[in-house]
Amino acid sequence: MRNEIRARIAGYRVILMDSISLIEASDAGAIIITGSHGGAISAAFAARHPPCLVIFNDAGGGKAGAGTAALSLLDARGIASAATSHMSARIGDAEDAWTNGVISAAGTVAQAAGLRVGRSVRQSAEVITREEPRGH
Repeated sequence: MRNEIRARIAGYRVILMDSISLIEASDAGAIIITGSHGGAISAAFAARHPPCLVIFNDAGGGKAGAGTAALSLLDARGIASAATSHMSARIGDAEDAWTNGVISAAGTVAQAAGLRVGRSVRQSAEVITREEPRGH
């Protein structure tokens, strides 16, 4: 599923996609909420069309932190990213992440913008938009 929320946050489009593989060129600069795990392959998809913020699912962590590996990879590219707890939102369900997700991990770029672990996904999207718009 792919769904653009009709309301914008501070002028940013909010796009829900169950899989980050659905990202398109027109999504660059948007806030992307995805049900995908935050593994390395997910970072590669997100980096193709850099969003303002991308939020993954931590998938329970995974072996050696594989469920949030995307965060450091996207930090290296200057892209704000975070992950929801798999206990707060179903893996593969972006709408559940938007409605119920709680941040369990955040990259350094996102943290520098004020995003914090323990906040809801919606609160996190609002915090990140306090920065100057980037490429949207």
